[in-house]
Amino acid sequence: MSKLQAVPVTLREANDFVENFHRHNKRTVGGKWGIGVSDGTELWGVAIVGRAIARMLDVQYTAEVLRTCVKLSAPKGCNSFLYAHCWQAWRAMGGLRLVTYTLTTESGASLRGAGWKVIAECKPGGWDRESRARDWQPIYGQAKLRWEVSELTP
Repeated sequence: MSKLQAVPVTLREANDFVENFHRHNKRTVGGKWGIGVSDGTELWGVAIVGRAIARMLDVQYTAEVLRTCVKLSAPKGCNSFLYAHCWQAWRAMGGLRLVTYTLTTESGASLRGAGWKVIAECKPGGWDRESRARDWQPIYGQAKLRWEVSELTP
């Protein structure tokens, strides 16, 4: 097998990949850019990066990895590769902090492998408000961990 490499993907390509292979999430509603991981012959996984969803984190130099998704048959380390390359690309653009979320039932090994740290535990709940109703998804009812990699904190 060839060495893993980062490849550009459009948001449409990344969302199509998520739709086909993600085990519990749907397409993203937004996003700024995507990145893929390939061995030169096959696209093994994608990541989608966009604005931070949490209002208090949505500041100029912070972005959020909205999705990562890798095929079940992907080579070991593809997800860590995506997280590390998202951070590398965001830093190259002048970004100072990158955040993402996992379910508390997920190990987080890919994030730890890429140097990320757990910053907070988030209670279950959706983004639904009286002023803006959103379609309920089962994922909203599960507790999550917020992870971060940053130039701002040690």
